[in-house]
Amino acid sequence: MCPGQGAQRVGMGKDLAERFPAARETFAAIDEALGSSLSRLMWQGPEDDLTLTHNTQPAILAHSAAVLAVVGERLGPAAAAAGHSLGEYSAHIAAGTLTAVDAARLVRRRGELMFTAGQERPGAMAAVLGLATEEVEAACDEASGPDGIAVAANLNAPDQTVISGDPAGVTRAGERCKARGAKRVIPLKVSGAFHSPLMAPAVDGLREALTEASFADPMFPVIANASGEAVRTGVDAKRLLVDQLTAPVRWVACMQAAAGLAPGATFIEIGPGNVLAGLVKRIVPAAKTVTLGTADEVERFLS
Repeated sequence: MCPGQGAQRVGMGKDLAERFPAARETFAAIDEALGSSLSRLMWQGPEDDLTLTHNTQPAILAHSAAVLAVVGERLGPAAAAAGHSLGEYSAHIAAGTLTAVDAARLVRRRGELMFTAGQERPGAMAAVLGLATEEVEAACDEASGPDGIAVAANLNAPDQTVISGDPAGVTRAGERCKARGAKRVIPLKVSGAFHSPLMAPAVDGLREALTEASFADPMFPVIANASGEAVRTGVDAKRLLVDQLTAPVRWVACMQAAAGLAPGATFIEIGPGNVLAGLVKRIVPAAKTVTLGTADEVERFLS
């Protein structure tokens, strides 16, 4: 499992680079591919620059790629990989569909396109806690109107859904979610309405970038956010990564599919933080989890 936007923090990955040559080489290769010192921004900030979408996305991917460079051979054959939003690109690195530098270039472009779409039509997102996804979806339908839409964008857990859309629509949807019994509705600091129709202006540019990129068939299935289904060809991977821009992240379906492919398997989170390990416990309660994001965690895994 590879994390998505929101897992970033200043200092991320620095301990990996200091302790593992393979991680250091991965960061250096991505810096060179992007023509800028992404690693310095990751390690020194400033935080405001790191949280810009076109920096955040390659930074999180670079962190995941660095961990994979260190532990890849020790992981053994995987039953499947999955990543949350931009993390789906990291999952394709794990599966051999994409190289780390090609994936970094793609998510930098993806971040630029999403940022521009957010500037052209400002959007909002909010996390809804303690309400079933079906209720959130109904609230979004009720709240959407001529002056603003809202959709369920990240189906993170049975009782945790992120909504996305026009600010007025998201505000109304949040109020309706509270009326339906939501425990909390938390506005998110984002630069656009991700995984909603408001990202449509970014679609053509991303499709062009993906068409030009070299994709192999994955060595093992990568479960797509947009469909919750296992992807087994590079052609399908490209198509579903385009769909992902405007479709919801069906994380519950992704984790259920993973559990079905490999009953009893361990779910390993590769990259910064442990959010996905927490979510999978709420989706597949019996799941065993491991997080590999810090140098200490990686050393324990390797020892």
